[in-house]
Amino acid sequence: MRQKISSGSTFEDQMAYSRAVVDGNWIFVSGTTGYDYETMTISDNIIEQTEQCFINIENVLKEAKSSLKDIVRITYILPNSANFSTCWPILRKYLGEIRPAATMFSAGLANPEMKIEIQVTALKQ
Repeated sequence: MRQKISSGSTFEDQMAYSRAVVDGNWIFVSGTTGYDYETMTISDNIIEQTEQCFINIENVLKEAKSSLKDIVRITYILPNSANFSTCWPILRKYLGEIRPAATMFSAGLANPEMKIEIQVTALKQ
C-alpha cells in the first residue's frame, strides 16, 4: 500500500511531488532543504540549513512510523562542494551510529538561497 506524506510546503503543490512516499517498508524522502516549513523561512547559514534538513527529515520519518535509524541511503546535493566539510559535524550528530550509504554531488538547487539539499531512503525494521 502506497502512502504519500506532505510537509505542507507550498513547493509540493507547485511542483507536483510528495515530501515522502511510503511503499511497504520502504520510505523515499524527497530532496529536503533547510526551510523551516512552519515559517517558510531559511537561514543563510549552511550549518543551520543542514540542521533544519535533518529536523525536516526526522519529522517526515516519524509520520511514516520510522526514524533516522532506518536510513539506508543518503544523498547530499550542494551548489558549492567546498562547503561540504562544514556540514560534517551535523552529519555526525544525526548519523554517527547509523552510517548509511552516502553520496555527495554538486549541482545548482531550485533557489539560490538553498545551500544544501538532502534526500534519503529508509527501510522500516
